[in-house]
Amino acid sequence: MFVSVVMITYNHSRYIKQAVESILSQHTDFEFELVISNDNSTDDTDAIIKETIASNPNGHKVKYYNNEINLGMMPNSVAALEKASGKYIALCEGDDYWCDDQKLSLQVDFLEANPDFSICFHNVYLLTDTEMKEDNPRKRIPEVSTIKDLAKNNYIHTPSVVYRNNLFGELPKYFSEAPIGDYFLHMLNAQHGKIKYIDKLMSVYRIHNTSYWSSKKDAEQRVIMINFLTKLKTYFDSDVQKILNKQILKIRSKDASFFEKLNYKIKALLQ
Repeated sequence: MFVSVVMITYNHSRYIKQAVESILSQHTDFEFELVISNDNSTDDTDAIIKETIASNPNGHKVKYYNNEINLGMMPNSVAALEKASGKYIALCEGDDYWCDDQKLSLQVDFLEANPDFSICFHNVYLLTDTEMKEDNPRKRIPEVSTIKDLAKNNYIHTPSVVYRNNLFGELPKYFSEAPIGDYFLHMLNAQHGKIKYIDKLMSVYRIHNTSYWSSKKDAEQRVIMINFLTKLKTYFDSDVQKILNKQILKIRSKDASFFEKLNYKIKALLQ
């Protein structure tokens, strides 16, 4: 298979039809498959996926797996990636969707023509319950970047990325336990080449309170991120480790700033 699109889903009955159809509507001159791994959803996700596959003329492109038990987000991601055999891998979770039917062709064609690049991603819309707006990363993201840039901050949204499949059977053991899988995956792939940014809106990243990250409070997110980066850095060389260490210190300084302000307010009240 030339391209594998990997989609994990759990209780995405409100969104999954749009997600699947947005992949199957892609216009390409190469073969691609859609690998869907449903983590034993308790809503109507399974029925909607089956109905969508059956009614879509490109339904034959889908390889659908419904886990017998709930594995959890990251083990489900590993299971899905292990079933993807493409030379290139694209990602789109079951609550996101693509909004340009040329997206896959544009990104894969770039990677085919530029073997020194390992990742290609693009601008996205951010969708909440009340609005959809452009993420607009052009002011902070160069057209070409490297793993050293990515180590400073994760600027790649999951539904925007296509990467050269350099990780056949080589996912680290910690990957299945990591709380932030997309960043880990981007970093692993960035070891193998440069990163290309396309300034075009071609997918929609949905933000809602039921997602793993959005459901966490700021303090929880900082603790999770510090623990994650501490483990993540062990997989990279010393130069990348130094950059990740700076990111850890920056997050810790936010906590310190919070407690300094809190102590100041307490002292003011006691005076």
